[in-house]
Parts: sequence; C-alpha cells; structure tokens
Amino acid sequence: MDRLPVFKALGDNTRYAIYLEVARSESARTTSEIAEALDLHPNTVRPHLERMRDAGLLVVETGAQGQVGRPQHRWSVAPDAPSLGLEPSAFRLLARLVAGVAARADVPTEDIVAIGREHGAVLAAGSRPGPFNVCVAAVEARMAELGFDPAVAEDGGVVTMAFTRCPFRELAEAFPEVVCPLHRGLIEGVAGATAGVRVRRFGTLADRDPCQADLVRA
Repeated sequence: MDRLPVFKALGDNTRYAIYLEVARSESARTTSEIAEALDLHPNTVRPHLERMRDAGLLVVETGAQGQVGRPQHRWSVAPDAPSLGLEPSAFRLLARLVAGVAARADVPTEDIVAIGREHGAVLAAGSRPGPFNVCVAAVEARMAELGFDPAVAEDGGVVTMAFTRCPFRELAEAFPEVVCPLHRGLIEGVAGATAGVRVRRFGTLADRDPCQADLVRA
C-alpha cells in the first residue's frame, strides 16, 4: 500500500479520531454510530469516512435502508490496512472468554474487586502522599491513561469522578457482574496507593451512565 495517502488521510484530527473509533471497535460501525460516539453530525463524518476508504484504510458494507431513506453503511478497517497498533487483537477475544468463564464460575464480587484493587495499586505504585486535590489529580491521571476519560466535579468536599468513556464498555454490558467490580477495584487500588483519597461510593453502568465514583479524603 502507498503510505503517502494513508498519512495524508490520518493527518486531519477529525479523521484520526474517526479512524480510532472504527479501529477499536470489535464490529463494523454505522455512520450514525460513529457520529454519535464522537458528538459529530453524520454529514460531517461521512466525507471523512469516504476519504479513508479511498486511501485504503476502511471498507464499507451497504445494507438495508437507515434513517430518512439512506442506505445503511457499516464501516470497518480494511483487511490490508497498515497496522497502526490500534486494531482489535486476539486479546479482546481472550478478554471476552475470560470474562465469560468468570461469570459462569460465579466468582464472588469481593474477590473480583480485590483483583482489580491489586492491579490498581500496581498502576499507582510510587505515588507520593500529598494534599487532597493532588491525590485526586493523580487518580484522574491514572484513569485517563486507562482510557476512561474522567470528568471531575467537587461539591462539599466530595469529588465525583464520572467516566465519560468506558474502554471495556462492550464487555461491561455483556458481563457487568465481572467487569464493573474490576473497574471498581482498579480505582480503589489507585486511590489507596495515593494515601490521600478513598472511594466512598462507586456507581456502575447499571446505576447510571456514565459510571462514576465519589472520592473523599482518606
């Protein structure tokens, strides 16, 4: 594949964000789904998708009619597109299989939380105790690194951290009894490692969308 058209196609920030959304998905996405995920209008997304199709990055399937009589296009990464380290791998399949095994094994919730907590503590290893706001910022940074895109608001000494994107969303919707406790454990482990904050409450996708955690002083 000629790399120059690829680099030109991904040189635009919007197109790059669109490509990320498609590449990270386990299944083909419609134009409207991509637009909704990125808070863009479908008419804005459509020409960018077509540009990446012309560059050989994406392929499109045309199905039954969607809204307002348009044929429904479903986009996915082209089989011969150059690897950018973004495409779903066998690890996603493995994660789904492992989550399914854990769900069938009926592992106690607190055991799952404990596993997440252990890994969260490892992620935050080396964190130094500090003021409350510094510890909150450290937790926010770790969650951002994991792809949760946290948004923070404080009210009366309680910091609510909403996770505006769930990198595990498909698995969380399929196996909430496994994935959500792991997420809870992760943030509890990260918070505990800072020694300055603790998680007072964790709300899963079943409780609210997006899921969120309330942080208070330790």
